[in-house]
Amino acid sequence: MVRLPDRSGTRSHRRPGGPRARRASGRAHGAHGHRTTRAPAEAFIHRNGHPGGAEPGRAAALRSALTGRSIARQVFVLQVVIVLLLVVAAVVALYLQARHDSTQEARNRSVAVAEAFANAPGTRAALSAPRPTTILQPRAEAARKATGVDFIVVMNTDGIRYSHPKPDRIGKKFVGTIAPALAGGTVVEEINGTIGRLVQAVVPIKAPDGKVVGLVSAGITTANVGGAANRQLPLVLTAAAVGLALATAGTALVSRRLLRQTHGLGPDEMTRMYEHHDAVLHAVREGVLIVSGEGSLLLANDEAQRLLDLPADAEGRHALDLGLDPDTAELLASGRVATDEVHRVKDRLLAVNQRPTDVQGGPPGSVATLRDSTELRALSGRAETARERLNMLYDAGVGIGTSLDVARTAEELAELAVPRFADFATVDLFDAVLAGGQPEGATAVRRAAARGVLEDAPLYKVGRQIRYVDTSPQARSLRTGQAVLEPDLAAAPGWHAQDLERTGQVLEYGIHSLITVPLRAGTLVLGVVSFWRSQKPNPFDAEELALAEELVTRAAVSIDNARRYTREHSMAVTLQRSLLPRTLPEQSALDIAYRYLPAQAGVGGDWFDVLPLSGARVALVVGDVVGHGLHAAATMGRLRTAVHNFSALDLPPDELLSLLDELVGRIDQDETTDGDSALVTGATCLYAVYDPVSRMCTIARAGHPPPALIRPDGSVGFPDVPAGPPLGLGGLPFETADLTLEAGSRLVLYTDGLVEDRGRDIDEGLELLRGALERAGDSPEETCRSVLDSQLPAKPSDDVALIVARTRALPADHIAEWQVPNDPAAVGEVRASVSRRLTAWGLEELAFSTELVLSELVTNAIRYGADPIQVRVLLDRTLICEVFDSSSTSPHLRYAAMTDEGGRGLFLVAQLTERWGTRYTPDGKVIWAEQPLP
Repeated sequence: MVRLPDRSGTRSHRRPGGPRARRASGRAHGAHGHRTTRAPAEAFIHRNGHPGGAEPGRAAALRSALTGRSIARQVFVLQVVIVLLLVVAAVVALYLQARHDSTQEARNRSVAVAEAFANAPGTRAALSAPRPTTILQPRAEAARKATGVDFIVVMNTDGIRYSHPKPDRIGKKFVGTIAPALAGGTVVEEINGTIGRLVQAVVPIKAPDGKVVGLVSAGITTANVGGAANRQLPLVLTAAAVGLALATAGTALVSRRLLRQTHGLGPDEMTRMYEHHDAVLHAVREGVLIVSGEGSLLLANDEAQRLLDLPADAEGRHALDLGLDPDTAELLASGRVATDEVHRVKDRLLAVNQRPTDVQGGPPGSVATLRDSTELRALSGRAETARERLNMLYDAGVGIGTSLDVARTAEELAELAVPRFADFATVDLFDAVLAGGQPEGATAVRRAAARGVLEDAPLYKVGRQIRYVDTSPQARSLRTGQAVLEPDLAAAPGWHAQDLERTGQVLEYGIHSLITVPLRAGTLVLGVVSFWRSQKPNPFDAEELALAEELVTRAAVSIDNARRYTREHSMAVTLQRSLLPRTLPEQSALDIAYRYLPAQAGVGGDWFDVLPLSGARVALVVGDVVGHGLHAAATMGRLRTAVHNFSALDLPPDELLSLLDELVGRIDQDETTDGDSALVTGATCLYAVYDPVSRMCTIARAGHPPPALIRPDGSVGFPDVPAGPPLGLGGLPFETADLTLEAGSRLVLYTDGLVEDRGRDIDEGLELLRGALERAGDSPEETCRSVLDSQLPAKPSDDVALIVARTRALPADHIAEWQVPNDPAAVGEVRASVSRRLTAWGLEELAFSTELVLSELVTNAIRYGADPIQVRVLLDRTLICEVFDSSSTSPHLRYAAMTDEGGRGLFLVAQLTERWGTRYTPDGKVIWAEQPLP
């Protein structure tokens, strides 16, 4: 800040109409009395030739300012003169210093050269030689040239020269003072010698006894000494010129900066501008404070004095010592940036803005403005409340209904309302709504969600069934479908009638106001939401009632969607579970445990089955239909029915999968014919047949994950079963794998939902499954539990079907086999052998029927079949009789007429046995029959 010479540093509180303004006006009129001084803005326009700008070009603006009577011009001239004087003084000082240093250097060099030559070897001896000049002259010239002096003169004690740069001077008297040197001293002087003005030194040549036997003089002419100084002078002058130019440029920049800050104004104009600014500063209705970098108050206008109620001596004191509230004082003292910060000062709300003053090179400190925003604050508070309510409604649209679970959606509504709208929120729904249905004539509701700022409120807990009395606000909302506001619960007799003891506890707890809003989805009322207030002293009002209605209306849509989804999901799950096996059939080949878990998001098409086959064999099947929903569940039912029918034919696994592949292809064609390609079906399947007699397991798979095998020693492996294509592609063959399993082995079949997930691939899932199986217990149940505990995600995205089958082997003493020759007489031997074996097994009661059945089957094989013929009897849960022959012709049951002599054999077999049939093998066929054990 520039202080004018005729103004003090103390701020004046006088207005432009006071004495200062009159004095300025007098100065402006001057002696003539009629001249008017331009205002600052007018003066600036007048100087620049046109309003609002300067002459084109920066040089023109600078020239215009420096040619006028401005502060910038005065400062510029003063600084240039000072710099010029400093440059001249520096040049003179440098020149004198150079001359002095050159002379001193000449004296030192002369003395050093003279002493060195005088003490050089051979110099003293040459003086006593017959012809000293012959010896000394060459040496002196060589030394002179080597040292750079102008001469080296050797003389006797009388001053007669023996050497000189000019030979004609040899033998003549030395010019200079030699008396001190003859006395043993050293002489240095400036004289006019034979070669001009010079600086010379004379030193003695002493004998060993100290007697002076000669003199040596060395010197440099003044012309050479001055020449060195003269050579330095241009450099000094050049440096001075450069320094002057730089100083002038710096001065010009400073003047230009001053020109911009003063706008080319003169002292009188700046004085008038100060008067105007001072008047404006104290006339505005906004407080202005200027604080130094140390936190002291430098200036406070009248409005700031009024708003902050500052003491009269506030200026100059530290901001923390002004008696302000701590927050405001800390803000002013810190100097930090603030934008519309609201501070309470007594009964006022002040909006404070503060900015530093040293951002663009100004003095350290800050300037703060104060604005009384008490009324604006009230308006902004109402606007803030409206904005918060809009935000809450927006959050309701985003945060409520994130899941298709009715209870979770109700919880999201309660969580959103507390504490932003109410201190407590409860959601009561009809039981039918929670189950996915529609409430029809229901009177009781169940608390589905509750949320509060505290956990110990005496309200009904979640899960409690509540029957509201007719006079309660909740019952009125359910009956009329309208929201009810109870601003004062203490004065609400209808609410008290619900439960006198509990309502008293609620009031004692501090809950004093209530809003109840029905959950309506169209004309359907799903339940009621209650909002309770306790910590806020003000009761609910009409505006908050409207907000509660809007909030619940948005949540009701999400709850109704969740209800509809729950209903559809329950229907699909019911359909799917009805299509899955309720219980496992009785069989002795495998100990089986299974798990089926539907997907969290929707019903899928996973299925499994256990099918008893002939000869004590058991078929295991696991499949998966692509997609979710009712369509997938229905398709799964069709495929499961088809597997049942195909397995009754006793087909090998690869042939059965081929038939399923054709079926799925026909289903796809039917779906695409309807014009809905999105419903095209795809499926995977694994079919395995285990024979407890041979312990052979034959497996084929169509696009399904491979089975896992836990051996009796606990090791886990994944057998190499050829991976056929998924069902429905058509035209590609399926292959089988034959595995010989030890008794006690566990075969693990599963669907891909167990090993595949969005966050991992199937290889990682198989390794995790391997680890779970290695840690599993011995029984199939323990194996299922261990796998699901370690593998199943919290919310599976796909169905999971899991079967664990532990193998058994049929004991050897329960198996009887006979080879039968192709001779009808052999039938009797077969009957006798079977009768003996049945007696050993304790089944004498079955001997007659078994002999009759085998007689018929063996006779048919001998008559219509081909060698070899074999009979096998198995003792399992039933008595199984099997006759094998190498023919592929199959007998069929027919009803013989009364006059027919034959054709009744198979009819008798069907009547005597529980079931019978034919299965084909690669070498022929097997006709079998089962009889129940007595």
